[in-house]
Amino acid sequence: MGGEVRIFDPAGLPQPDSTPEDHEKVKELRELAIWSEGMVWCSPERHGSMTGILKSQIDWIPLSMGAVRPTQGKTLAVMEVCGGSQSFNTVNQMRILGRWMRLITIPNQSSVAKAYLEFDEAGRMKPSPYYDRVVDVMEELFKFTLLTRGVASYLVDRYSERKESAEELSARVNQRSI
Repeated sequence: MGGEVRIFDPAGLPQPDSTPEDHEKVKELRELAIWSEGMVWCSPERHGSMTGILKSQIDWIPLSMGAVRPTQGKTLAVMEVCGGSQSFNTVNQMRILGRWMRLITIPNQSSVAKAYLEFDEAGRMKPSPYYDRVVDVMEELFKFTLLTRGVASYLVDRYSERKESAEELSARVNQRSI
């Protein structure tokens, strides 16, 4: 469809707040968040929830970096894989986090049940209704990203933030302690 895709590999990402923000993996993640127009969050469901490593990635992406909000107004697709029966716990949790981070979360989503049956030896997803749904989600993400391109700042514009200068905002949200 013409989009450029970049994938973040969380191997080596430290737990949030355990190291300084200038850690190489933290910087890589934040640079990708700033670069992207849309994101795909996908997690296995473990113990009825998203995995800790996905939550750590989300927690390392700040709501703001000075006056820059790295996620605000960008599009988001959410997907999960399950080892057993189909569930929507993880995608629901990711939707809540996406809203909290002011991402435009698309309506469609994917939950793949018994994921261990859905991939071949090379790790490629086999043709199935689950595969078709994943493609549908990616197409919808691309379309929403195109629809919001150039107007995302308008869509997330808030009266309360227009009242406050960038300097005041930076001073308020970058406090070390309250």
